[in-house]
Amino acid sequence: MSTVHLPNLPSYGSPVQQTFSRTPSYSAEPGVYEQRLALNARSLPQATGDFIKSSKSGDAKLRLSAQEDKIDLPVYGSGGVVEGTVELLKTDNISTVEVKVAGRLEVKEIAEGGHSDTTLVLDTVLLWMKDSSNPVCPPTLRFSLTLPTTFEYNGRTFPLPPSHSVKLKGLPGFDATIDYSVSAIINKPHGVPNMVPLVKSRKLGINIGSTTVSTPFIYYPRTRPAAPLPSPLRRIQGGFLSQPDWRVYEYLLKATPRSAAQNIVVKFYLPASRIFWASGVIPFHINFESNAFSLAAFLPSAPSTGSGKPGVTRVQLMRQSSVDVRGMRQDVRGPTILGTKTNIWRADRIGEARFSLAGDGATWTSFSGEITIEPIKVTGFLSAGLSVQDCILFTVTPPDVTKAAFVGIREVVPVRLTTDPWTEDGRGFSAARSSFSVPSSPEEQSILEPESFAHAY
Repeated sequence: MSTVHLPNLPSYGSPVQQTFSRTPSYSAEPGVYEQRLALNARSLPQATGDFIKSSKSGDAKLRLSAQEDKIDLPVYGSGGVVEGTVELLKTDNISTVEVKVAGRLEVKEIAEGGHSDTTLVLDTVLLWMKDSSNPVCPPTLRFSLTLPTTFEYNGRTFPLPPSHSVKLKGLPGFDATIDYSVSAIINKPHGVPNMVPLVKSRKLGINIGSTTVSTPFIYYPRTRPAAPLPSPLRRIQGGFLSQPDWRVYEYLLKATPRSAAQNIVVKFYLPASRIFWASGVIPFHINFESNAFSLAAFLPSAPSTGSGKPGVTRVQLMRQSSVDVRGMRQDVRGPTILGTKTNIWRADRIGEARFSLAGDGATWTSFSGEITIEPIKVTGFLSAGLSVQDCILFTVTPPDVTKAAFVGIREVVPVRLTTDPWTEDGRGFSAARSSFSVPSSPEEQSILEPESFAHAY
C-alpha cells in the first residue's frame, strides 16, 4: 500500500480566526453607498378582503381576493397576482369556464380622426372543460394569473403602464386611455338559438349562449426613492457649499444691449438623484452672481419671498403628456413623411415653488425654496405612443422685454416622481401588493419637448 504525502495544511488556530475581522459585514438595511432595488411583497402584510362582481342574472360571481375592504375597483401592482374564484349557482349545460385578463392603450387623434389600439396584456386561463371524465362543472373554480411587468411594441420593450386617461381639447387634440379588466366567461353552447348563425356571432365578437362577468381593475405600480432627500446645503460667503448629493446647473442670465448691466451667473441646485415622492416637496437652492450694479438692476425680477402672486423668477413642476400620432396617421392617410413631427402634447403645472432669502452680499444673492406638489393619480411613464413625464421649469420672464435689463431664462430639468416615500425599512406607506421599484434616472427615458412649455403659466 502506497502512502500519499499531503502538503502542509494551514493550522486552524488563531491566525485563521483573525481573518474574520476582514470578512464583509452584512445587514438587513442598505449601507451608505448601497440601495435596495426592490422589496418582496411577501414580506409585507397583505390585504385580506374580497371584491365581488355578479352577473346580471346572479347565476355567476367573480370573486377577487387579496383586496382592501370597501373599494370601488380592485387594485394590483407591478407583478401582481390576479387571483380568486369563479362561483356558479347553476352548473348545467356548461361546456367551458375561463378567466381572461386584458389591458389596452387606446389613443384617438381629434383633428385627423386617427385611432390606435394597442394590446398591453392578454392572458386567458381555462379553468374547466366538459369531457367524459368531467361531465358536470364544479360550483367553485379557483384561478391565479400573474401580471407581466413589461410588454412589447414595435420591437421594443416597455414597462407595463399604470391605469390612466388624459385629454387635450382643441385642434389638434387627443384622447388617450390605458385600462385593464378581468373577466370570467362561462360558455353554454347548447344555449345558442338555431336561427342565429354561429359564424356571425364570432365576427361580431358576441359570445351568444355564454355568460361573462367582467370588472375593470386599477393597475398601480409602486415606486420609491433609493435614498432620502439630502440635507440642505450650507450657506457660505458667496453662495452655497457644494455637496456630492446635490447637483448644480449653471445658466447665464444675459443683459440686454441697451442696459449697462453685466451678465448674471445663475447656479440652480437640486438633489442629485432628482427622484422625489409625489406627495412630498422638492427642495432647491439658487445663487445669483454678478457685480453690484447688475444685481441691483435684477432686484425687481428676483424671486418673490412673499406668499402672493408669483414673480418674474419662478420654479415650477410641470407635467408633459405626449402622444405619437404617427401610427394613427398611417392608418388614415398613409405613411408619415420622414422627419415630420408627429407628437401632440399638453403641459400642466403640478407644483409651484416658494422662496426664502438665504443670504446676500455685494456680488451675490442666494435663495432657498421648495416646490409643493399638487395631488396626482399616477407618476410618469413611457409607453407605446403615450408618455407622461415630469420636469422642473426654471424661468426668468421679464414682463416687458423692451424695457427689461435682462433677456430672461427658460430651462427644463427632467425629474421622476414616486408613489411612495423613502423609508429606512424600504416599505413606504401602507401595505403593498407587489414590490417597490426604484425609477430609472430621469434622463434615461426623457423625450421632453421644450417647446411645450413655451407658454407655461
